[in-house]
Amino acid sequence: MDEHLLAIKKQIREWIRLDYIMPEDIPDIELYMDQVTTFMDQHLQHNRRNNEDKTLTKTMINNYTKNKLLPPPEKKRYSKEHIIILIYIYYLKNVISISDIQNLLNPMIERYFDAEDSNSGKTLYEIYNLIFELEKTQYFNIESSVAKAASITEKKFPASDDEYLHKMAFIYLLSYDIYSKKRLIEKMIDELAEEEAAKKKEEKQESSKKETVKKENAKKETAKKEAEKKQPSKKEAAKKEPVKKEPEKPSAKK
Repeated sequence: MDEHLLAIKKQIREWIRLDYIMPEDIPDIELYMDQVTTFMDQHLQHNRRNNEDKTLTKTMINNYTKNKLLPPPEKKRYSKEHIIILIYIYYLKNVISISDIQNLLNPMIERYFDAEDSNSGKTLYEIYNLIFELEKTQYFNIESSVAKAASITEKKFPASDDEYLHKMAFIYLLSYDIYSKKRLIEKMIDELAEEEAAKKKEEKQESSKKETVKKENAKKETAKKEAEKKQPSKKEAAKKEPVKKEPEKPSAKK
C-alpha cells in the first residue's frame, strides 16, 4: 500500500471515530432536564461537526415527548431508560426520519420501557449493552469498508492527477453506500411497522371477540334473573293453585 493510501487509512480512522456512551456511564439516578442535556453534551460533544451545533436541547427533548418518541418524565425527572431512548434518537435522527424513528422505537418502548415492573424478560439497559457490543465490532468493519472504497477511488482517480476528482469520486462511492443502506433500513422499518399494525389489529379483534362474548353472557345472565323474578315463588304458586274438592260420598239414606 502506497503512502497516500496509508495516510488516507489513518485519516479515515480519525474521522469515523465517534464519542459514545458506555453502558456503565449511564447514571442510575433520575436526572432533571438540565442534567440530561449536560450529560449528553459531555459524552457526545466531539461528534459535533461545528462547535455551535447542539448535542441535545430542552426544546428537542420536549418535542420528542410531544411527538411520543420519548415517554414523559416522572415529576420532571428522567430515568436511565429515558437516557437510553435519547441516545438512540441522537444517532438515528441523522439517518432516518422522525416517523421512521417512531415506528422503530415505539415497540421497544411498549415492551421494554420500565421492564423491571413487567414480565417482558429484557430491560432497555440489557438491550443497550448488547447493541453496544455489536457496535464496537462494527467499527472495524466500517473502517475496512471505507478504506476499500478509498483504494478503488485511488485506482480510477489518482489524487496525484486531480485532487478534486479524487475526493468527488470518493464521496460519491461513500454516498452510494450510505444511500443503499438507508434504503434497506427504510424497507425493514416499513416491514416492521406492517407487522406491528397487523399484530395490534389481531389483538384488537381478539379483544373485541372476548368483549362480545362477555356482553352476551351478561345479557343471558340478566335475562335469566328477570325470568326468575317473574316466576312465582312456591308459596305464591300454592296460594294461586285451586283447591281440589273431594267428591261427595253417596248418602246412606234412601
